[in-house]
Amino acid sequence: MFIATLIAKERLMRGDISAAQDAVGEVRGFAWLDEGQAGDLAFGGDPGAARRALEGLIGGVDVIVQPAARRRKRLIVADMDSTMITVECIDELADYAGLKAEVAEVTERAMRGELDFAAALDARVALLKGMDAAVIDRCRTERVRLMPGARTLVRTMKANGAHALLVSGGFTRFAGPVAEEIGFDEAIANVLEIDGDRLAGTVTRPIVGAAAKREALIGTAVRLGLAPEESLAVGDGANDIPMIEAAGLGVAYRAKPVVAAAADARIEANDLTALLYTQGYARKDWVEG
Repeated sequence: MFIATLIAKERLMRGDISAAQDAVGEVRGFAWLDEGQAGDLAFGGDPGAARRALEGLIGGVDVIVQPAARRRKRLIVADMDSTMITVECIDELADYAGLKAEVAEVTERAMRGELDFAAALDARVALLKGMDAAVIDRCRTERVRLMPGARTLVRTMKANGAHALLVSGGFTRFAGPVAEEIGFDEAIANVLEIDGDRLAGTVTRPIVGAAAKREALIGTAVRLGLAPEESLAVGDGANDIPMIEAAGLGVAYRAKPVVAAAADARIEANDLTALLYTQGYARKDWVEG
């Protein structure tokens, strides 16, 4: 049996549910997770065909199709920039040097998969050479904001026995505090090298890129004795694709088209708490962040 979770940005109407039931066929039942907001449509048949029929069918409604078995995940592995936080840290850091437009253009192309991630990272970090290292903490305090739903997602999963890993192609000076604020168990990110009290314009090797993110997910699952099906990965950029593909449920969150095409599911209309509905958590069971 399969589940299609319907999650409305505003309100899920009875007509919306009827349209979804007509689209999937072989309906086994419908149950509310949060009346008027989100619910589960159980069905048989081809999940791929159901996903194609449902995605975009109802405006302002995200639809996640998956097997009913092992739906509630025991490991979440999440990207940081533009996923767990609202900004790209390197772009904001570059703004303090008057280079945001130049750096942001490279970031955007890298996240679309048009540039090699490591080469693009090296090029952007090189532009920051000589910046006062104290600006990092200032940037984090002034610019970094949590993505809506981030804390509730992670804290609810942890309260139910899940392990949470933040894995970022960004930098430890941002990832560490962000992980702590949200409630992650651990964080992996790149290290900005510092010469005296200035940025050296380089990043410690090996770079945390696409392959490292995938390895982090697989390695953490093995260490915890979990099957791949028990993991959830969420990200928005091309460097997230390998970990998204390796996860039991790989989710593209307000992601670049290349990422959405590779993912098992995508969230566009809602915040990160949609991933709680996706796992079958009723609204009353959330641990608010």
